[in-house]
Amino acid sequence: METHQNRPQKATRTHMSKTTQPRRTVTDLTERPNAQVLIVGGGINGIATFRDLALQGVDVALVERGDYASGASAASSHMIHGGIRYLENGEFRLVRESVQERNGLIRIAPHYVKPLQTTMPIFSTFSGIMNAPLRMLTHKQRSTKERGAMLIKIGMTIYDSFSRDGGSVPKHVFRTKKAALADMPALNKDLKYTGTYYDASVHEPERLALDVLKDGLAAGTGTGSAATARATNYVEAAGTRDGGVLLRDRETGEEFAFQADVVINASGPWTDLTNQAFGGETKFMGGTKGSHIVVHNDELLEATKGRELFFENDDGRIVLIYPLKGRVLIGTTDIDADPSKPVVTTDEEIDYFFGLVKHVFPQIDVTRDHIVYSYSGIRPLPRHEDTAPGFVSRDYRIVDTTIPGLGKTTVLSLVGGKWTTFRALAAHLSTEATQKLGMARKVDTTGMPIGGGKEFPITDAQRALWIKSHRDGLDAELVEGLLQRYGTRAAEVVDVLTDGPVEPLESDAGLTRAEVAYFAQHEHAVHLIDVVLRRTNLAFVGGVTIDLLDELADVLAGVLGWDAEQRADEVQHTLDVLRESHGVVVPLTASAAHA
Repeated sequence: METHQNRPQKATRTHMSKTTQPRRTVTDLTERPNAQVLIVGGGINGIATFRDLALQGVDVALVERGDYASGASAASSHMIHGGIRYLENGEFRLVRESVQERNGLIRIAPHYVKPLQTTMPIFSTFSGIMNAPLRMLTHKQRSTKERGAMLIKIGMTIYDSFSRDGGSVPKHVFRTKKAALADMPALNKDLKYTGTYYDASVHEPERLALDVLKDGLAAGTGTGSAATARATNYVEAAGTRDGGVLLRDRETGEEFAFQADVVINASGPWTDLTNQAFGGETKFMGGTKGSHIVVHNDELLEATKGRELFFENDDGRIVLIYPLKGRVLIGTTDIDADPSKPVVTTDEEIDYFFGLVKHVFPQIDVTRDHIVYSYSGIRPLPRHEDTAPGFVSRDYRIVDTTIPGLGKTTVLSLVGGKWTTFRALAAHLSTEATQKLGMARKVDTTGMPIGGGKEFPITDAQRALWIKSHRDGLDAELVEGLLQRYGTRAAEVVDVLTDGPVEPLESDAGLTRAEVAYFAQHEHAVHLIDVVLRRTNLAFVGGVTIDLLDELADVLAGVLGWDAEQRADEVQHTLDVLRESHGVVVPLTASAAHA
């Protein structure tokens, strides 16, 4: 018996190459098409669960229909936060867990997760006090009036109380109008107070996901098809066959059945669609669309004073403005969305973002000319009927799911989940899976460093010493860039670079030809767009040019065996994705971009 269904996805996940030669990561699956656990979905939660299960000694495989962390995980606000606004929803368990996980990630992934000073501008004293209990009880927006200082002060005090681990971040500070404007002079003069507290940001979320994946692969035993931890991207779960999951290599079109005792559906907002492809009918998900823009505006960058501005807009939405990678990230919206259709940032949303900047910094003009990148995604939220999108729970649950076509296989569907809690969620999901297998957990990942976060140098002196001791003849500035991009895993990249000549790219001296090859050889990059969007932050900061794409494609063509037609297709596909999904029209050269 076979069932299968093609599942529509966003533009960045639909490109198929013309190759007929299967990748090694795929043949590792086809040569031994079985495992104790198969994870469908290579976002951060699927990848973290893969790592956790591999550490428990479980024979585990993971498949992702696009590139790793290319779906909901790629559309985040780049925040690792406790969720101060969830207090109003009454989600105290989630906030406590999120604060603890935030503090933990600052310690175990310091190469990517950094403390983030956050300021909330407040325009009233008592507003919202009467509505707050009703919002908590009904999860409906009772009024669009902003929450006042009294309510926010209570929330920040409760928030601080959840950080009981010795203080990974300082406690909040409240300022009256005079002190607030002295602290941040560009703020709206109509404010009455500011509240400043700390959360955290994840500077390279896609690279953090890759780091977690590498940890999982390294935790397995054996090699090739005999490995107990196997993973591949661009392979989709297309249906069922012979009591197993029908997998399809999206690069070659090859299909094969894969048997597992437990299948974990971790496909995020597409969870129901994956179950539908299996022949099951579920209605777990009710995701909402969130969009962001990235602007290059030096005046706005300076006005933020290096902090996130996190506040309630006039319509009741919680929004943010904060500096990242020399740019300013502005977001986000919260709109019901259909996961079967691609989402993009609309003109209406862009106008909305401009309005919220004016609300906080009325003297600063931001225009479309300042936008270097935009992105949109669907949050993997549970079905919420008439609950207002902003009040839908950000918590997660694991559901035993009956799929007739998979026979005796146990299917666990993950509903919900967010970046901040990925480690704890993975431990929970892994525990559920090991219990189904009759196995006991033997490794606790609490406090376990992630990838390049192990022995990461925190202070300037420590970084200087690390660079000096790992240069191996390379330029110190180059090694410093590698340390920033990979954490202490940069040592592995240095070893690769010292095996041959170090040739910086002509169009971006921050990258070398050897490192670009490394993305394909050691980090599963299959397409040019994988490098531009997820192995680097080139697109995010507005650093992509035609010249750069040509250079990147030349290197990747040599490693991945593209002919001239494939190389041209890869460049064109990248241009199409940047234009259609991210609003980017790529200039010829960097100088043309700044003209």
